[in-house]
Amino acid sequence: MFADTLAWALAQVAGTRARVLADAYTSGTRKVTFENRTVEYATLAEMERALSALYAASVSATHRRPARTIAVIGGGS
Repeated sequence: MFADTLAWALAQVAGTRARVLADAYTSGTRKVTFENRTVEYATLAEMERALSALYAASVSATHRRPARTIAVIGGGS
């Protein structure tokens, strides 16, 4: 399952949190900098959890139902 998450993160735009984290993960680096913040993860497993949380949030946001549904009922002639 994590392979899907990692593939998703590597497909993100360079410089985004997910992409920076994935690039660091694949190179074995535990220290990442994004949005003027530097974070050093204790283990690669901790990085996996962070990537999984970003992926889950992205999927959740993508699959939300629209706030409104508009029905046009219709008035023919």
